[in-house]
Amino acid sequence: MTGSTTPSAASPDSVRAQMLAGAGQALPVVAGVAVYGTVWGTLAVQAGLSPLEVVLMSGLVFSGAAQFVAIDLWSSPLAVGTIAFATLLVGLRHVLMSASMEAVMRGIPPRRAYGALFFMVDEAWALSLRRVGQGGFTIAFYAGLCGFLYVSWLTTTLVGALLGRLVADPARYGFDVVFTAIFVVLIVGLWQGKRDLPSWAASALAAVACHHWVPGNWYIFVGGAAGMLTAILLWSEEPQPSDSQNGGGHAD
Repeated sequence: MTGSTTPSAASPDSVRAQMLAGAGQALPVVAGVAVYGTVWGTLAVQAGLSPLEVVLMSGLVFSGAAQFVAIDLWSSPLAVGTIAFATLLVGLRHVLMSASMEAVMRGIPPRRAYGALFFMVDEAWALSLRRVGQGGFTIAFYAGLCGFLYVSWLTTTLVGALLGRLVADPARYGFDVVFTAIFVVLIVGLWQGKRDLPSWAASALAAVACHHWVPGNWYIFVGGAAGMLTAILLWSEEPQPSDSQNGGGHAD
């Protein structure tokens, strides 16, 4: 047979187009990333970090939520254990997020898949799942999406660090709500109908209850786990296609 194609045989033009498509999907989100990246850079400098340390932290951690938590706990002497544990709790949601990406990454070599997951911030995860639902998700699309977000985060946190001494109180200008606002926008984009309501409600109620009664940042993980478990339970109760609907027989 001739003329067959595989993902590995994609032409450079095709890969470039897919990467540009990923960057294009990230473009609306980058506006929000730019604002809270700048805010974080400002807060980091006010906490005592240098612009170089700001860039290094942004590049090596690449997690807005974890970095905001770390800066909030920044003190002298530095409570390394407290910061590490708090950021671990914040990052636990990525266990659930990466599990939801397993089917998408299944055909990608493990080394590339694990490297790709380093860049799986909340925005990239949400936009990737939306792309999967629409069809046309590829690793090149993911690279363009995450690459644009990564460079934007590094750049804007550096800008915030350089401007840090000019803004004494970022909250005075409402910058402190940007981080929340961007997630609200992402959630609205993921809404697929009333069937999502039970899992979303379970996640919200569990997070609010945990935040009220349990100290620390456990509510982030508890809310995510409650939502995912609810979705799994509801999915398992739905009638599955019978063998006759699938043409009968078994596939190994």
